[in-house]
Amino acid sequence: MGHSGHYIGGIDMAKAVSKPKKSNLTKYNRAGYFFCAPFVIVFLIFSVYPVFRTLYLSFTDAKVTTLNMHFNGVANYVRVFTDKYFWKALLNTVRIWGLNIVLQLGLAFLLTIVFSDLKYKIKGLPVFRAVYYLPNLIAATSIAFLFRTLLDWRYGTFNQIIAGLYKLFGMQYNPIDWLNTASTAGVAISVIQTWMWFGNSFIMLMAGVQGISKDYYEAAAIDGAGRWTLFGKITLPLLKPILLYVAITSLIGGLQMFDLPYLMSEKTSAAYSSVQTVVMYLYKFGFETGTTQLGYASAIAYALFLIILVVSIVQLKLVNKED
Repeated sequence: MGHSGHYIGGIDMAKAVSKPKKSNLTKYNRAGYFFCAPFVIVFLIFSVYPVFRTLYLSFTDAKVTTLNMHFNGVANYVRVFTDKYFWKALLNTVRIWGLNIVLQLGLAFLLTIVFSDLKYKIKGLPVFRAVYYLPNLIAATSIAFLFRTLLDWRYGTFNQIIAGLYKLFGMQYNPIDWLNTASTAGVAISVIQTWMWFGNSFIMLMAGVQGISKDYYEAAAIDGAGRWTLFGKITLPLLKPILLYVAITSLIGGLQMFDLPYLMSEKTSAAYSSVQTVVMYLYKFGFETGTTQLGYASAIAYALFLIILVVSIVQLKLVNKED
């Protein structure tokens, strides 16, 4: 009788209360974790760990030449924000970026007006977009080598063209050392940056224009609105969010500018101090032999991060205000 008490209606209660078998979905989840693990591991080692390691080093006097390092609090940060050369590098960065963004957005805007004008109806927009975006796909090293050759003060194509134009008018042209003269080096780098990035801005602005309903333009045209009225009253106001995004993301990228100024300038030239950016200044203390101070370089990196963070907060405030 005691044994039969485990059965109710012919059902074995011991089996009934046993744990259910795991579903195939659980097995699939485990397989998913397995396939995601390599990416997560690599991301933690090469992305997350360096961030926290750099933060730790910024509070020490770490140097490559010595294995021992000591905690020195916020001394490195005090040094950064009182370092006149850091602020000089930041000013150089903003100056180069400033001219670049004006030229970049100006050219992108001009092309957007031309290609979005209903009267022109220019065909082949995908081809033009691909051609304009192409410089953005070329490696910065190749671009630096190309323009160092074109702007060479003795044999560069640019100086030869100007000399030929002068000769047509019977004048003598003294070649300009574009990349090694303080007054022209920053301008040259800004123009090259414009050539690299205006295609990206143009694509984003055109995407914004194509997202605007044609009904607005047709209604305004019926009311007799002209080309510039359409642009000023319809296109420009509706493009403000995209313009803000392009300007702020360009500023964030500009503050991290390194490749072109570093590759196109020489430390021995008179122009080097006028094109040295914040990241170049960081590189000097982080990697160059003789000046390697890992703690101070890490503090520069996080000082730059704080500046970018402030810019991002301003961006969010402006966007929220627009909304």
